[in-house]
Amino acid sequence: MSVNKVILVGNVGRDPEVRYLEGGQQGQTKVATFTLATSERYKDRSGELRENTEWHNIVAWRQPADVCERFVKKGMQIYIEGKLRTRSYSDASGVKKYTTEVVVDTLQLLGKREGEAPSQGGYGQPSGYQQSAAPQAAAPKPAFQAPVQNPAPAEDSPSDDLPF
Repeated sequence: MSVNKVILVGNVGRDPEVRYLEGGQQGQTKVATFTLATSERYKDRSGELRENTEWHNIVAWRQPADVCERFVKKGMQIYIEGKLRTRSYSDASGVKKYTTEVVVDTLQLLGKREGEAPSQGGYGQPSGYQQSAAPQAAAPKPAFQAPVQNPAPAEDSPSDDLPF
């Protein structure tokens, strides 16, 4: 048995580049590529705060590529589940190079961009792409969150300040 699964929560480094490839049953296949930054903060031996940022190459095909094209922008915080794929290519001078990418299975829009209202759209499993309200906080929420119904406001109720 083997497992190839990646879970990332990070900030989009550049707007997705969307291309259309010929072929397939519907004629053209959409693919979106972009970078995602994940950061970790820690204290070194001298007690000084350090930050390490890792950049990931993200590839989304078909429906996730459509979501990327329509909603994902530079600076947004997103949650991605996918798998690692390493491929080779030849550069302009004919030298063989390798690159490792994360191929998207699940994409969830999180938080908000600077100066914008919160994102409205989460995208779960690749077969259904159910839309749900995006969380307000920076941490990801469970993928299968029950919808929140807005009850009639209770007068002077201490529980009406709760975020759920």
